[in-house]
Amino acid sequence: MTSNDLTDRSRPLEGLTVIELGAVITGPLASCLLGELGAEVIKIENPEGGDPFRSFLGGLYSPQFRAYNKNKKSVTLDLSVAANQAKLHGLLKTADVLVDNFRPGVLNRLGLSDDVLGTLNPRLIRCSITGFGTEGPYAKRPSYDAVAQALSGMAGLFLDAQEPRMSGPTVADNVTGMYAALGVLAALHERDRTGIGRRVDINMLEAAIAFIPDAFAYAQSGLDVTSNTRVAASQSFALVCADGKQLALHMSSLPKFWDALVRAMERPDLADDPRFKTRADRYSNYVALRDTLLAEFCKRSRADWMARLEAVEVPFAPVYAITEVADDPQVRHLGTFYTMAAADGTEVSMTNCPIRFDGERVAPRSAAPLLGQHTEELLDGGGS
Repeated sequence: MTSNDLTDRSRPLEGLTVIELGAVITGPLASCLLGELGAEVIKIENPEGGDPFRSFLGGLYSPQFRAYNKNKKSVTLDLSVAANQAKLHGLLKTADVLVDNFRPGVLNRLGLSDDVLGTLNPRLIRCSITGFGTEGPYAKRPSYDAVAQALSGMAGLFLDAQEPRMSGPTVADNVTGMYAALGVLAALHERDRTGIGRRVDINMLEAAIAFIPDAFAYAQSGLDVTSNTRVAASQSFALVCADGKQLALHMSSLPKFWDALVRAMERPDLADDPRFKTRADRYSNYVALRDTLLAEFCKRSRADWMARLEAVEVPFAPVYAITEVADDPQVRHLGTFYTMAAADGTEVSMTNCPIRFDGERVAPRSAAPLLGQHTEELLDGGGS
């Protein structure tokens, strides 16, 4: 599916202007989400290389940068120069939102204190994303995804204590960007009543903690929270089939899913096994149950198991590599991916916004911009 196949509908945030002083993930993702919903996002970048994510794989247009910066315009400004600060002030006077993910104090050094911004534009929503908040013993430390995952306890739920190693996608970064966008939307709603903007503060540490409330609820209930606690409670399993392909099960709390799985495996004896008879038993003996399922699932191919599980309505899914996802029949049906000409002329595949309004998608507008691509357009030829 191409972007032209999607109906260009009115976007809920159309007419709003967002100025982004962001780099890497948290700030860029927050403004990217607002841009997906229709806001015009103007990304302010240093002329010397711009957002560091641009050059992750060499050049100035990496896949990482493209992923978090679609639907934006790029303006280059060296903000150490007073004249360029004045140009930014000009943009901020008519903007609705300013998003930054600098460390505390950086905006003040750039002449963008709350007092200055409030005077420039009393309606401006000022969203600042930090690693640890604006005060406290860690406030001035740098922070990235692994740091927030570790300090929040999240990483401890993934890591093998005997052989710890970080793996998988960014989580703390991404959820922080999402919370930031949520905070901005709430502030915009309030501004409709008051006419006054306010400051929105988000930090990665608290965002990561807030993202795993069940883990803290378990701990407060006296449970020993480990990497198995949540998956044992939800009865989630990753299993290897006879052909070496993987399958995930998630039986949750409904007894009917366990009963159906027993039928699909043709193992009626397991229904009366004292280790697995009740949900509480299956929780307490999660590791033994996992080993039992592994021994069964290696006897048949994934396709065979999928047919059996679908027939009895057990919640399951194949475990895909990233390169396999787009070819799944349901993903194709949803039209989750689309192709678009990138700013450098290459054809790129991108993901649609997962939110629909009145059954229709918000049509994508543009791929991530080249460095400084819109400087002349937005600053009348100035800005370097």
